[in-house]
Amino acid sequence: MPLIATALLAVPLVLTACGSARQQASALASQTVGATTGTPAATLRLGYFANVTHAPAILAVADGDLAKQLGSTKLQTKIFNAGPAEVTALLGGSIDAAFVGPSPAINAFVKGSGGYVIVAGAVSGGAELVVKPSITTPAELKGAKIATPQLGNTQDVAARAYVKSIGLTATTDGGGEVHILPAASNSAILTSYKSGAIDGAWVPEPYASRLVLEDGAHVLVDEKSLWPQGQFTTTVLVVSKKYLAAHGATVKALITAELDAINQLQSSPAASEATINAALPKLGGTLLKPAVLTRAFSEITPTDDPIASSLATEQAHAVAAGLVKNASLDGIFQLSQLNAILAAQGKPSVSTAGY
Repeated sequence: MPLIATALLAVPLVLTACGSARQQASALASQTVGATTGTPAATLRLGYFANVTHAPAILAVADGDLAKQLGSTKLQTKIFNAGPAEVTALLGGSIDAAFVGPSPAINAFVKGSGGYVIVAGAVSGGAELVVKPSITTPAELKGAKIATPQLGNTQDVAARAYVKSIGLTATTDGGGEVHILPAASNSAILTSYKSGAIDGAWVPEPYASRLVLEDGAHVLVDEKSLWPQGQFTTTVLVVSKKYLAAHGATVKALITAELDAINQLQSSPAASEATINAALPKLGGTLLKPAVLTRAFSEITPTDDPIASSLATEQAHAVAAGLVKNASLDGIFQLSQLNAILAAQGKPSVSTAGY
């Protein structure tokens, strides 16, 4: 099997046919999705995680820049543990935009008939398979219990695809030669590892770093090693297409604040990381120890690029793993807002890779 994508389709949904998704996307494309016209929204309801892999979102909210960019638009935030639950909220209309893994983003687009699109990247990297010291080779995963954040989330699907690539089996009910066990929460994974209930976990930052530095686990698979040049998208920004069409200026403000946060993370990493760390406990996370904070941030790359070229590989791996049916992703990227802001800043545009 070729390189394993970390961001595969999030849950084993029965997807719509290619033609249907393409027709829906084409119909919605007639809306002015890239414009900054329309009335400012009264409210922006935004979802994200209390994870280092959501650093741009956390920083943009914590330092007040997002609220400032939104002006009169009221910001409401909601914190999620993993992508499938966040996508349920997005499809159910309880949030307007979400920082989420690309796998749930694909599901939102397909299950939502093209009505939820990726408008920017956020973070690349920051996910690892960490295991107890006695497991030193992939073959020794046979019989092991490996936790993931949630059934069907990005890391859960990546773990299943990886297990298949090394010639072992895993079923969605925890059976097979490798027992992949979705957890109730990321923090529950830490507790399970300490108690010996699991042998390792495929998790995003900062949980991989916490397992390594606080609990003696070691890295068996760094996702960077599975991708060309070590680049894979971990977090993207998804927006309701109807919201984008009606409130383009509000979405522009959201993207602008995210880009400001990415610039801060790149230019002033220490100060930015300190702000994010202070915010984590307020979001239901944990204040990270200095060594954990340093390691976790060293594993991620904040980026506005959603690495669009990776989606075909991600989807192909999911189909090959038998998790989903194939479906068209035409129109999943709406990057006109992002590229307009980048152009104004004198920066190169981001490609949709033909989607």
